[in-house]
This record gives sequence, C-alpha cells and structure tokens, in this order.
Amino acid sequence: MNAKENTKEILMIILASIILALTVAFRDRTLFYTAIISFIIILLVNILIKKSVGYYLETKIKTKFWSIYQYGFRKDMHFKKSLPMLWLPLILVLFTRGLFLWLGVLEFDVEAKTERVSRRHGLYRFTEVTEWHIAWIAIWALIANFIVAIIGYIAGFELFTRLSIYFIVWSTIPLSNLDGSKIFFSNRTLWAITFTIAIITLLWALIII
Repeated sequence: MNAKENTKEILMIILASIILALTVAFRDRTLFYTAIISFIIILLVNILIKKSVGYYLETKIKTKFWSIYQYGFRKDMHFKKSLPMLWLPLILVLFTRGLFLWLGVLEFDVEAKTERVSRRHGLYRFTEVTEWHIAWIAIWALIANFIVAIIGYIAGFELFTRLSIYFIVWSTIPLSNLDGSKIFFSNRTLWAITFTIAIITLLWALIII
C-alpha cells in the first residue's frame, strides 16, 4: 500500500471515530474525547488485524466507508450509485435522543495478490478469494478486538471496554456489506457461534461493567 492510501485510511479512521464519538457523547459531552481515542484504537486494531490476516492469505484488504447499493431483493432495485451511510449513526442518535447507537460505519473488500494467484492456483486458473477466507479475516479482527477489550477492562478503562464490546456485537450483524454479512454468507453455523459469543459478552458487559 502506498503513502497516499495509508493517509486516506488514517483520515477515514479519524473521521469515523469522530462521528461515532459524537453519538456516544450525545447525552454526556464529557465522554467525547475519551470516545474518540477509544474508537481510534478499536478501528485501528480491527483494520490492522484484517490486513495482517489478509497478508498471510496473500490478499489485499481495502477499507472504506460503508455504503449501500441495493435497496430491495430484485436485481433492478438499486441506486444508480452506492449511497454512503456515514451519516446514519448521527441521524439515529438524534431521532432516539441518544438511546440507540449505530457503530457500523466501515466495510472492507478483499482482492487476491498476484503472488497468491501464481503460487496457489496457477497463473491462468480461478483466482477468486472464497467467502470462507473473507469470513475468517473478519473473525480474527473481532477476536483481536475482544482481546484488547479484556486488556482495557483489566487496566480500568471501562468506557473503552464497553465500546469495544458494542463494536464487536455490531460487527456480527448480517446487514448489507458489513462484517457480519461476510461471516453469515460464508457459514451460518460459524456466524451463529460468533453472534452467540458476542451477545454473551454484551450481557457480561451490561452486568459487570
């Protein structure tokens, strides 16, 4: 990845963190700066692990803002251009007066590198990365977020721990092109296990933290 792409992703993480922090701080403005730092760490960990697993699988991971293209089940039910959804967390928190947090703002694409094509499949053979590979890229990122959440809890950073767990739960929801969909359409059982663990962790956070 070149310097321009690195800078673009860093700015994307910062902007996403600011928007998510605004939603968290809607009812308590004192949480704003702590929430920004928390989300920057959460998103950085998530993206770096995805890139690391992608590198191991000889793929290139591209992170971008979540957007939707299809609005119905028929093939003709789609927008002419994909619709960015970065505004959705702010709209929902305004309408619900801070009672509902939406943390799904980023998605990722996976592209096979040339070396993967040559070594694993032969130069002129089928080269597409499978849904199974993509699902595990997403899952390892969630595992990393969970480990970091535990470290944060032990260190006494309760807000960071709660936001990490909320982010994990949101990341398992099978909606549009978010991470949960990548896991769900790869393997329903794998998704069910991941989602169940996420919900149990959420209940633990609501009770203990």
